[in-house]
Amino acid sequence: MPGDHLLRIHSDEFKAMSERVLRVTELTSRLNVLPFEDETGKAELFERILGRPLPGKVTIYPPFYTDHGLRLDLAERVFINQNCTFLDYGGIRLGERVMVGPKATFITVGHPVDPEERRGWLSGGPIDVAENVWIGAGATILPGVSIGRDAVIAAGAVVADDVPPASLVTGRKATVHRQW
Repeated sequence: MPGDHLLRIHSDEFKAMSERVLRVTELTSRLNVLPFEDETGKAELFERILGRPLPGKVTIYPPFYTDHGLRLDLAERVFINQNCTFLDYGGIRLGERVMVGPKATFITVGHPVDPEERRGWLSGGPIDVAENVWIGAGATILPGVSIGRDAVIAAGAVVADDVPPASLVTGRKATVHRQW
């Protein structure tokens, strides 16, 4: 299997993942229409989505989206604002006191750039966010990224590389790197 690829499409593992995605999509669609004050209903659905109860003092404002749920690891005192997406098949860990702004997106899987491999494989890697990080509104965190303690990711930033501790990351400019 090439480099950082996670799994071959049309494999048994991919089929199991696809079935889990359908179940979690149904659960998140139910979560996202509950009355905001229905704490019991939200807690029950989050437990089914994540495979365990939410840790202490975690706050998640719906709408909330995840494709797998079982590989989303939230520490205590995490805050996730509304309309965030966590594509967590490759694994996402948010450390204590992480704050996530609205419409932030965490993506752990994608497809290879090579056109011959693109339809046959999923590639990617886990995302690890250390303690006390602030992710701004509309930020996108890409596969395989680690973000160091106390870092700030500015609103709208696209993070494709590791972020050192206690640093500010900004920027969204797309650049052509190569053609084929």
